[in-house]
Amino acid sequence: MQESHKRFFQNLLGKDNVFFDEIHKRAYSYDATKNHYLPDGVLFPRNENDVSEILKYCNKENIIIIPRGSGSGFTGGALAVNGGIVLSFEKHMNKILEIDLENLVAVVEPGVINAKLQKVLSEYNLFYPPDPASMDYSSIGGNVSENAGGMRAAKYGITKDYVMALRAVLPNGEVIRAGKKTIKDVAGYNLAGILIASEGSLAVLTQITLKLVALPKIKKTAMGIFDTIDDAMNAVYKTLAKGVTPVSMEFLDQLSIQALELKFNKGLPVDAGAILIADVDGNVEESVEADLKILQENFLDSKAREFKIAKDEQEAADIWFARRNCSQSVAMYGKLKLNEDITVPRAKLPELLKGISEISKKYDFKIPCFGHAGDGNVHTNVMVSDKNNSELVAKGYEAVEEIFKLTVSLGGTLSGEHGIGISKAPFMKLAFNEAEMELMRNIKKAFDPNNILNPFKMGL
Repeated sequence: MQESHKRFFQNLLGKDNVFFDEIHKRAYSYDATKNHYLPDGVLFPRNENDVSEILKYCNKENIIIIPRGSGSGFTGGALAVNGGIVLSFEKHMNKILEIDLENLVAVVEPGVINAKLQKVLSEYNLFYPPDPASMDYSSIGGNVSENAGGMRAAKYGITKDYVMALRAVLPNGEVIRAGKKTIKDVAGYNLAGILIASEGSLAVLTQITLKLVALPKIKKTAMGIFDTIDDAMNAVYKTLAKGVTPVSMEFLDQLSIQALELKFNKGLPVDAGAILIADVDGNVEESVEADLKILQENFLDSKAREFKIAKDEQEAADIWFARRNCSQSVAMYGKLKLNEDITVPRAKLPELLKGISEISKKYDFKIPCFGHAGDGNVHTNVMVSDKNNSELVAKGYEAVEEIFKLTVSLGGTLSGEHGIGISKAPFMKLAFNEAEMELMRNIKKAFDPNNILNPFKMGL
C-alpha cells in the first residue's frame, strides 16, 4: 500500500481508525470458512460520509474495498482474496438509530449485532424474526448482504422479508436510498431487493430500515422421534397441510443424533432415524394448544414412536440444545467438514436426502444432515477424515458437486442462507445458464464499473 494512500486514510479517519500493521491484517484475514487471505489494511469508518469519501478515493485510485460485518460467513464473502482494504463497521457504525413504535420499524447501522437488536426490541414486546444460528455475533449488515435465514423462517420468513429500506454508498461515493418506510412502494425498480444478498459487491450499506413484529405471548416446543427420515418428512407435510405453520420445524438425521449423544450424553435415542423439533406460537392459549394437538396427531400418524411437549422453558432449551449443537458435534466424523446449505422445495426433501445417502455410500464419506425441514433448507456436511490428503479432499469436493447437481435437478438452490462468496462460486454454472450469469455480470458493471467493491465473489 502506497504511503500516499495511507496518509489519505489517516487524515480522513484519524490514526485510531486506520491500520496497516500485521496484527490487524491477520485478525481480519479470515471468516468462518477458516480460510486466510491477508488484506492490505483495515479501516473503521465512523459514519456514512467517511464511507463515501473512502469509496470515492478508492474508485479513483483503483483500490479494492471489502465490506465486513463480523466475519461469521461460511462462504468467504468478506475475505480479501486479491488483497485490498477491509472496511469494518464493528467499531463505530454499530448503533440502533431509531425504534419507531407507530410504524413498527427499526433503523440500524450495519454493525449492529442481531442478538443486541433482539434484546432491545424485547423491551418493547417486539422482535425482528430472522434468527441465524450466528445471531449472537453476526451483524445486521452481514445478514442483509447474505440474506440470512434462521430457524424461525418456516413461519416468519427470512431477511429479505423484513428489509423495508436501505441507505448505501456506491463505489463512486454517491449515496443512494432504496425503499421506504411505507408498507407499499412500487415506484421504480426494487433497488433494495437487488442489494439484498449481493454480498457487498454492488454498494456499501450504511443504514437499514427493518420491519418489526409484535412478540407472541405464548410459545411451545415439541419433539418427535422417528425410525426413518421418510417418516419424519411425512410428518412435516401432513402438519403443514392441516394449516399449522410452526415457527420452526427442524430435523436431525441419525448421524447427527449419534454424534450429539456421543459428545454431550443427553439421552438421545441413537437408534432413531430422525428427530423433528418444532415451535408453535401465538397470543391465545387455546389456539396454541390446538396447533400442538394437530402437530401431535400428524407426528403420531406418521409413525413417530415418541412425541414430547416441553413443560417449561428449561425443558424447551434442553430440546433445542440438540439442534443448536449439531454443527460442532458432527465434527467428530472427520478433520475437514465441507458444509453446505442447499435448499429444495419441501416436497423434494425425501428424494434429496435419499440421494445424499447414495452419494455418501458412493464416495465412502459420512454425510450427516440437519436443518430446516419447514422450509426445505438442509445443512449437508461431507466429512473428510484427513484434511492434508489432497486426493481425499478432492474426492470430498466431487461429492459436494454431486450434491449440488442433485439439488439443482430437484428444483433447488445452491444456498438457502450462507450465500455464494468464493467457496460456491465454481458451482454457479450448475444453477445458472450463461445468459443469467451475463445479466448478473452486467448488473455488477452498472453499479461498479471499476470492479473495486468485493470483486471475485459469486463467480462474477
